[in-house]
Amino acid sequence: MRAAPTILHLDMDAFFAAAEQAAKPSLRGKPVVVGGLGPRGVVATASYEARRFGVHSAMPMGQARRLAPNAAYLVPRFAFYRSISEQVMELLGRLSPLVEPLSLDEAFVDLEAGGVADGSASARAAGERLRADILATTGLTGSVGLAGSKMIAKIASEEAKPNGLVLIEPGTERELLGPRSVRILPGVGPATGEHLRRAGMTTVSDLAGAGEDELVRLLGRAHGTSLYRMAQGYDDRPVVAERDAKSVSVEDTFDVDLHDRVRIKVEVERLAERCVGRLRASGHSGRTIVLKVRRYDFSTLTRSETLRGPTDDPGVVREAVGRLLEAVDTTGGVRLLGVGVSGLADYTQEDLFAQAGAGVGPGASLGSGEGSDAGDVAEGAGGPSRAPVADTEDVQGVEGGGGATGPVERHWAPGRDVRHAVHGAGWVQGSGLGRVTVRFEEPGSAAPGRVRTFAVDDPDLEEGEPLPLVG
Repeated sequence: MRAAPTILHLDMDAFFAAAEQAAKPSLRGKPVVVGGLGPRGVVATASYEARRFGVHSAMPMGQARRLAPNAAYLVPRFAFYRSISEQVMELLGRLSPLVEPLSLDEAFVDLEAGGVADGSASARAAGERLRADILATTGLTGSVGLAGSKMIAKIASEEAKPNGLVLIEPGTERELLGPRSVRILPGVGPATGEHLRRAGMTTVSDLAGAGEDELVRLLGRAHGTSLYRMAQGYDDRPVVAERDAKSVSVEDTFDVDLHDRVRIKVEVERLAERCVGRLRASGHSGRTIVLKVRRYDFSTLTRSETLRGPTDDPGVVREAVGRLLEAVDTTGGVRLLGVGVSGLADYTQEDLFAQAGAGVGPGASLGSGEGSDAGDVAEGAGGPSRAPVADTEDVQGVEGGGGATGPVERHWAPGRDVRHAVHGAGWVQGSGLGRVTVRFEEPGSAAPGRVRTFAVDDPDLEEGEPLPLVG
């Protein structure tokens, strides 16, 4: 714990949805929901206008549509969000060398390490400058919490939402926490919260009053001791600078369970190609190939194979996941597939083709518990927060046997960037029955842009690149 509020927590406001509103003038001030649009999709982010209808992150998309039928429903554009996130993280890096990103839109900053704050007044000034710089650079708003610990700084940023700043003076932590729900503490999720409720503890002051021994008896030594300290307002976790990525992965959730083994194998190979593309883009290679399969009954199997050296070769990764798939029972159907590479390095092994041919055996299962879809809520060391959303795409086609032939109709997902040879840059409002509707507008437009409808295979219409929000 610090004597001055020099730990800053930044949380961008409704980040994905706000970025879409900034990029699309016709959506400003209107409810916007970003997430997987298939029947099994979940909400990644809802704008504040959509939240008034009860829509929130991790909600099934079908439920969101019932609550807010007139909202704009868009697929995520992760490359676009990353580009904005990089601008924000650069601004944080100007404040301090100690920046700990939690996701694309959230981070802790140690202001003391950057020499920009040594007390409440200087910390507040740094926080206000940051908010102003983010707005000027990206056109978006963020909320800032300042405190003497990470836990309290995060609570402060929640209280500051939207577009505000809250500073909590060190020494007032117990008074602040006492009447709050136990769920406000890091590591207390629904299951732990219910366990504590059955024991008669619903507020943080209840935990403090129960004593350390009782919490250890209920929750075990590590969790009980940690929770007791946090209930007293103690949190001495340091801000840890950004670490290198530990893994690269992609996954897809299917609208209809896949049963055909040939189709499943084709999808796994396609995911392997995408994963290697992302691996190479990050400048890494990896030794451990991971296959994730979520079955019809929501059971999730993870299988891995470790190579003798790191690779970024798509052929090697395809062969490895193919071997892993052979060991998985897909009877009953598959609803999600994922491919990942871990054990990252910044070099590759020359003889990995020979290695693949040697058939390095699959490793044991890494687990069979339920994994997280895009937009799920995670409980981590930083407290309950939105997990970084995986770069996934909903598969819109219906399941069929493998080896299908013939032309595939282009699919235009709502929210995607497009460019027309005559009308210029725009975005997809919707598609169906062989037609696609596009609104042509740019972030700097003062008014909503015009709408045009085309055949889905119009040769003048092609995928586009996101336009910058500012400048």
